[in-house]
Amino acid sequence: MAAEVMLMNEIEAKAATMGIDLNIDFNSIQLPRGEDCGIVSDDEDVYHDDQLEFDSGFGNVIVVDNLPVVPREKFEKLEGVIRKIYSQIGVIKEDGLWMPVDPETKKTLGYCFIEYNTPQEAELAKEKTNGYKLDRAHIFSVNMFDDFDKYMRVPDEWAPPEIKPYTPGENLQKWLTDEKARDQFVIRAGTDTEVLWNDARQSKTELVYKRTYWTESFVQWSPLGTYLATVHRQGAAVWGGANTFNRLMRYAHPQVKLIDFSPGEKFLVTYSSHEPSNPRDANRVVINIFDVRTGKVMRDFKGSADEFTIGGAGGVAGVSWPVFRWGGGKEDKYFAKLGKNMISVYETETFSLIDKKSLKVENVVDFSWSPTDPILALFVPELGGGNQPARVSLVQIPSKVELRQKNLFSVSDCKMYWQSNGEYLAVKADRYTKTKKSTYTGFELFRIKERDIPIEVLELDNKNDKIIAFAWEPKGHRFAVIHGDNPRPDISFYSMKSSHNLGRVSKLSTLKGKQANALFWSPGGRFIVLAGLKGFNGQLEFFNVDELETMATAEHFMATDIEWDPTGRYVATAVTSVHEMENGFNIWSFHGKLLYRILKDHFFQFLWRPRPPSFLSAEKEEEILKYLKKYSKKYDAEDQDVSMLLSEQDREKRRMLKEEWEKWISEWRRANEEEKLERQKLRDGEASDEEEEYEAKEVEVEEILDFSEEVLFEE
Repeated sequence: MAAEVMLMNEIEAKAATMGIDLNIDFNSIQLPRGEDCGIVSDDEDVYHDDQLEFDSGFGNVIVVDNLPVVPREKFEKLEGVIRKIYSQIGVIKEDGLWMPVDPETKKTLGYCFIEYNTPQEAELAKEKTNGYKLDRAHIFSVNMFDDFDKYMRVPDEWAPPEIKPYTPGENLQKWLTDEKARDQFVIRAGTDTEVLWNDARQSKTELVYKRTYWTESFVQWSPLGTYLATVHRQGAAVWGGANTFNRLMRYAHPQVKLIDFSPGEKFLVTYSSHEPSNPRDANRVVINIFDVRTGKVMRDFKGSADEFTIGGAGGVAGVSWPVFRWGGGKEDKYFAKLGKNMISVYETETFSLIDKKSLKVENVVDFSWSPTDPILALFVPELGGGNQPARVSLVQIPSKVELRQKNLFSVSDCKMYWQSNGEYLAVKADRYTKTKKSTYTGFELFRIKERDIPIEVLELDNKNDKIIAFAWEPKGHRFAVIHGDNPRPDISFYSMKSSHNLGRVSKLSTLKGKQANALFWSPGGRFIVLAGLKGFNGQLEFFNVDELETMATAEHFMATDIEWDPTGRYVATAVTSVHEMENGFNIWSFHGKLLYRILKDHFFQFLWRPRPPSFLSAEKEEEILKYLKKYSKKYDAEDQDVSMLLSEQDREKRRMLKEEWEKWISEWRRANEEEKLERQKLRDGEASDEEEEYEAKEVEVEEILDFSEEVLFEE
């Protein structure tokens, strides 16, 4: 401290000798409008008209109103009561509780200010105590200090809102009208994020948009491909446009970690977790649900992380993500959260609980929505040492009527898999053997669309086989199962329909000893990639399930991710930065031909842009399939033109190589001619360079290598 005073004295003395006045009123200094002195803000959006409202610095202060008005002698007692109530919620700073006093009456004014260590504790205090009843006459009214500035800006007199002229927005689906019927994808590598066309016929990509530091953690497409979401410290943003990517909306949520769209893109869920002041307390979780188009918060949920961890670990800080699961298909009518002995189901018209109460289910541990209908499938494990069996129930929403129930005995674990059209539900049940020392697996198959929802039981030929992976065929009636022991398990294909019995599951085929541990169906069904990831080092088998034959086998060494494009024409395999080597991605045809490969250092993400469902009716799609040859003539001609163009490009490349070679030969001959006289001198005047004109002669040369003389004596 003394050193700082001495330094300041030196600065003042130096300023005095130079005639500089250090007593400057910084508040009096005003820069010209729009001037930044050449220092650009870290956040390019700070000065935009639609900027976020940043905290004033009092985000950890609350104002508690409707307190008793007491004289000086009761001041300490009231302060003690308030401190006791609010210190239970968080740590109040030293001198962080202030109750103003009327200077004339010496009585309190009926309100106080409380300063916590963190804004999260202040928000929790507001949430927990707003409306708190101290006694009949005093019910607390609690507000954030920062809110008062917002309230003060409300005009005293109401004025009708300004009606802005209508300006049509951009066509956010214009990318779907690409003449080449290409698909887009987004990649993140290093600090760059790029959106690219997949120009597979040209075996290359085409850049749509590129931006450095576009996101601070990850990017995510909305389910129908309309928006690209980015994540930042201040919140999330969505981008889109007809020809480029403009920011369409921002969603203020400080320190956001995770986001999730509703299936119909109407809502965006954001999540953050904040460390408490007391390390013994659980993290504070904040979840907001925004209207995607308006940016308005429709509902928020706040509480300790313990309140959101039920139903398994995942996401961040042990919270299972997504916390809220959407139901009702693309209409976004319902969302639900798993709680202790209940499932809370909300409707999006008012964002309140259906019937104002949760669905009570004793010991429920998991649930999942039908992809198309408002039907919940829930799982309750065994209780009482097996006296109360486990069960799977199907519940209709909003009526909460149980449609079907199946009791499961001796079950250790259960997982549920919906088919994409909601026609079937597969329940994988791991059951104990009679000795309770091991388990075996079977499947309960629900036919959701049929009368009374019949259930079939499926056991593998070897019921002791371990189930490694299960996957339904999208929009189809088949499913695939990887089962057995590593390193070469078997893969079996089943159908929920058979030629002789439409209501009975049947096995189609079993592939023996495959290096695979993951299944990736084409979005259109029929084709599947049998993949060996992690320990199998990227083994790929492209399989036609209609013909039950392998189309191709390949390898993408160390592949970490595999994803079909939304049309089912192409497959992307990627090696992300979890590996240090060979980062980048490959694009394959549906039948396993490698089309092109791109290497990228520090490669983080590859995501195909989703497509919305077709507007064509099932009848129209059948008609197109029927007359496919007629429609395909146009595209066959285009493919032929592309093929000819590629051939022409190949011919041009070969011509250039030939010209380069001929130029090199010409240069060599010119140099040879220039050096002719020099070579002639080296050959003692012999003019010819041709070896055939010389006569080869053998000449014997005797050479004495050593000589010695020796005297021999005779006896």
